[in-house]
Amino acid sequence: MAIEGSTNKASRRIRLGMVGGGRDAFIGGVHRIASRIDDRYELVAGAFSSTPEKSKASAADLGVAEDRAYGDYVEMAKREARLKNGIEAVSIVTPNHMHFPVAREFLKRGIHVICDKPLTSTLADARKLAKVAEASGALFVLTHNYTGYPMMRQARDMIAKGELGTIRLVQVEYAQDWLSEKLEDTGQKQAGWRTDPARSGIGGSTGDIGTHAFNLASFVSGLELESLCADLDSFVEGRQLDDNGHVLMRFSGGAKGMLWCSQVAPGNENALKLRIYGDKGGLEWAQEDPNYLWYAPLGEPKRLLTRNGAGATEASQRLSRIPGGHPEGYLEGFANIYSEAAEAIIAHRDGKPAPEGVMFPGIEEGLAGVAFVTACVESSRRDSVWVKFGNYMRR
Repeated sequence: MAIEGSTNKASRRIRLGMVGGGRDAFIGGVHRIASRIDDRYELVAGAFSSTPEKSKASAADLGVAEDRAYGDYVEMAKREARLKNGIEAVSIVTPNHMHFPVAREFLKRGIHVICDKPLTSTLADARKLAKVAEASGALFVLTHNYTGYPMMRQARDMIAKGELGTIRLVQVEYAQDWLSEKLEDTGQKQAGWRTDPARSGIGGSTGDIGTHAFNLASFVSGLELESLCADLDSFVEGRQLDDNGHVLMRFSGGAKGMLWCSQVAPGNENALKLRIYGDKGGLEWAQEDPNYLWYAPLGEPKRLLTRNGAGATEASQRLSRIPGGHPEGYLEGFANIYSEAAEAIIAHRDGKPAPEGVMFPGIEEGLAGVAFVTACVESSRRDSVWVKFGNYMRR
């Protein structure tokens, strides 16, 4: 892997803490695996659960010393900032409503933050956090992991080089079926908080997976959203948040887009798909088959580009670890975000700028994601009127 270089030694590992991610938490385990794939981090501290007892139990499971297992994130931030070998970065893997207060505590002490998406549960908190991050001098990384997939880096590179010409159409969809029934009433932990406005925010499927779709479409196309029109539904009776959304989008330069996100589409597990068309050609990609990118130059046969095959670019190669034919996907996408962040953190440690080519979603992308959810909800509430996206991005 190209981003794994001479700095990747035990003495250069980044001391990482974690808030959330204790026993029975899905995304915490994903982040821990991702942080270790390229041997760039060492988990040394955490406030893993909402009670001291549960946090210490989770710390024991993970091999974290008892005196670095904290009962709450405020205690953790204060003590770790004072320790000579305290954490350099913290991974935040809590439900959405906790992202803002947790990130604020660490940022104001100069500790880098790696946060699961979305940025916050409210637009007001997103705007506040953006100011805190900018004032802190610390790095803020948002784990929109699909931007770390090699073929998405290649697609972005091809579009930036003009291989599709002027972009006309952006089609993105993210379909799942796991909330087709009222799973939140069964005690299932993930369904419980993701459908609860107090913990998730005002968006259901829009916040959970719609933000991924919007972020990926923007990242790959390079286009800025100007306005949108949304039609959101809660098809499951009694559900408080949307479980399906259709969004029309108008981008800068005249391109038009459609986004569909759904968690009530039987037969779909994690069907994130992106199609982008310009006046010279088109690209198609599916997350469940992530090592392949279809490229259709106008008037020529459609071509299948592979992660390590003919036509692979440096943009995809630098994020690939293993030979072609061996699949890389979800965990490696997360790992690429963590490893790109590690390059920036090591450079920051040495008082240098991040190496050329290093990129990861940050505070601006996080603000855009929460603004997108807010704009969608307000448009839908007003009988699907068109709303100007820029109004929601104002600080």
